[in-house]
Amino acid sequence: MLKKFITILLLTTSLFAMQKEDIKENMSKNIYNVLEILKNKSLSKEQKGKEIIKIMDTSFDYQIMSMLALGSNWKSISNEQKSNFSKAFEIRLKDSYIDKLELYTNQKMQINELEEIKNRLVLKTLLVGEKENFPIDYKFYKNNKNNQWFIYDVNILGVSIIQTYRTQFEQYLKDKSIESLIEYLKTKNEV
Repeated sequence: MLKKFITILLLTTSLFAMQKEDIKENMSKNIYNVLEILKNKSLSKEQKGKEIIKIMDTSFDYQIMSMLALGSNWKSISNEQKSNFSKAFEIRLKDSYIDKLELYTNQKMQINELEEIKNRLVLKTLLVGEKENFPIDYKFYKNNKNNQWFIYDVNILGVSIIQTYRTQFEQYLKDKSIESLIEYLKTKNEV
């Protein structure tokens, strides 16, 4: 249950792609804005989801996330398949956390340091629970075309979301086609 709540937070924390020097401040502001939306009892689950999606949409690079989640399979599929997979995967990510909005129970977030590791940045945060604290690391890369930083992965309790999806997709694609995977994601998105 806690992991599901963390998933909500990780996908809902940025208002826009950022300049390096603004990441910590903007992420702090956005995390607290999302927490306020979650606390608002006058909003329905659907309304909260829409508001939170407005906050998160432009800070995550879904294309890069899709590419990383498919791993080496990305190179072997057509541009149309890449586009279809990316759309289905993006919807899957959003739907999965909207489904879990009701799990929020007034947890707090602590924003820690921003570390530079080679050409990437990692913002360290901590979900403060009643009995335990849980680290959440937001990973950013710089898009050189627009000189902005985007989130491409999140580690929850030391586990990468993208790596988790990559492992699941690799297993799925051992026996089935990319078209089957896209249809599977679309079916899950319709439920």
